[in-house]
Amino acid sequence: MISRIDLRGDTLPEGGALRDLLPRAEFDVEAALEKVRPICEDVHHRGTAALIEYAEKFDGVKLERVRVPAEALKDALEQLDPQVRAALEESIRRARIVHRAQRRTAHTTQVVPGGTVTEKWVPVDRVGLYAPGGRSVYPSSVIMNVVPAQEAGVGSIALASPPQADFGGLPHPTILAACALLGVDEVYAVGGAQAVAMFAYGTTGPDGCAPANMVTGPGNVWVAAAKRYFTGRIGIDTEAGPTEIAVLADDTADPVHVAADLISQAEHDPLAAAVLVTDSLALAEAVEKELAPQVAATKHIEDRIKPALAGRQSAIVLVDSLEDGLKVVDAYGAEHLEIQTADAAAVADRVRNAGAIFVGPWSPVSLGDYCAGSNHVLPTGGCACHSSGLSVQSFLRGIHIVDYTRDALAEVTHHVVTLAEAEDLPAHGAALKARFSWKVPSA
Repeated sequence: MISRIDLRGDTLPEGGALRDLLPRAEFDVEAALEKVRPICEDVHHRGTAALIEYAEKFDGVKLERVRVPAEALKDALEQLDPQVRAALEESIRRARIVHRAQRRTAHTTQVVPGGTVTEKWVPVDRVGLYAPGGRSVYPSSVIMNVVPAQEAGVGSIALASPPQADFGGLPHPTILAACALLGVDEVYAVGGAQAVAMFAYGTTGPDGCAPANMVTGPGNVWVAAAKRYFTGRIGIDTEAGPTEIAVLADDTADPVHVAADLISQAEHDPLAAAVLVTDSLALAEAVEKELAPQVAATKHIEDRIKPALAGRQSAIVLVDSLEDGLKVVDAYGAEHLEIQTADAAAVADRVRNAGAIFVGPWSPVSLGDYCAGSNHVLPTGGCACHSSGLSVQSFLRGIHIVDYTRDALAEVTHHVVTLAEAEDLPAHGAALKARFSWKVPSA
């Protein structure tokens, strides 16, 4: 059901050479880019009319409008199962606790007497958030996108989610209910690359959507390709690929827990990655044995879980030691990394590359997906070596404010002039000389 990669017996290679030995899903954003380009430009030129046509073509629904009426949001919340509502409210509460603590305040540094640099933090003006709606419904992704944007102070928030034929062309009602709980009333029944294009270019008319400064949220390869297409015009969080879980475990880990956690991510998508890294052959064999009955007892077996576990992106990686295991998980840079070892907290503290780290047997990834308070919009495809998960910081811009007195500027002018002339940019130095009645060099 799941393959093995045996890295025991030899010295592990370094850097990219090690990363190339590890399993990873095929996710060709560049190929998808050529297919989404005409869709994005069609939305640019025809606006809402193009969005309506793509809803019929890709989602099988014929829409009259793409903006979700306020009544639909209200109705979805009123009809929401009380237990689901309570769970969403608790998820929101915990997310707010964590993300509110991420707020940043302005800080002024005195560089020299009379010379200060202040860094202030300003939220982006408007964001477009995306909640996927393919194989599953993700109200949790609504929470994970909206809460940090709100806590950052973003003034204008819009959300798009694909129209659903089963719900009269509206997004899934649980998505709408989550929006209502969060106070987001600008919601569009638009999916895929066309949703990103709508936010990037904006549309006009009664259903018009104002352009956004930034687009965040997970999605399929078409959403990732559209984000790449618009990078530079809008800010993005990440080009999210298929979900990943890596588990670093030793012989103290419970194979029942490990198998269950691997399956939990495999049920997302046939391209989902489930990777166990261990120095214990006994644990590897026990997990392999445990997978079969647990898979048989769950849902989405044939269409998601089995293909994900059997795919090239999933494997049990055997290593000689926990030290080697740490090297492997750092090279892999998992979206979600569980540490199920003795002294798990100390091991977790040594990890450098992961979207989020889950420590010990009582902190499974599923907790982080819903109710840990952490954010589940995380870097995939090894991007955790250079990128972070979604946070309040994602929606803030740091602006430096430079404030020098005459004397402070005079004291450093000779250094500025020297550096300007070293770079063959004499007018830079002349801009300072002009303030002190010094002769400005002629051209």
